[in-house]
Amino acid sequence: MAWRAAQRGPVVFTNGVFDLLHVGHVALLEAARNEGAALIVAVNSDGSARRLGKGPERPLVPAGERMRVVAALACVDAVVPFDDDTPLALVRALRPDVLVKGADYPRASIIGGDEVESWGGRVVRIPLVPGWSSTSLADRLGGGTRPRGVGDGA
Repeated sequence: MAWRAAQRGPVVFTNGVFDLLHVGHVALLEAARNEGAALIVAVNSDGSARRLGKGPERPLVPAGERMRVVAALACVDAVVPFDDDTPLALVRALRPDVLVKGADYPRASIIGGDEVESWGGRVVRIPLVPGWSSTSLADRLGGGTRPRGVGDGA
């Protein structure tokens, strides 16, 4: 948490699986970064992602590789994994100034939103890029199963 304490200016937090990174993810992360001076992205572990119920083959890309790709984006300042079902413990530990989620999440269902607002922060819902999701992309690639070469070292 020393990184968090060293930040000057608002720290933004968001989270997700980020399986099959696509233009919708990039747009959300860029918009999130524009809300503050630094962006922390929490990425679901493989177990946490599986518990979200997106299908037995998900995530298609292992957590370490998903984190590496997200960390390579210029708009991302830090990436942290989480294995819980929600990022609430991270939100409480990091105490971001801004919590960002996609606008597909109603405000009432955004985990950590109440906590962020309780310490004077804000919750921002970012409009999604129409037609883009990892699930739809996986379906286009082959019915939602692991495409050849993805996650198998090829």
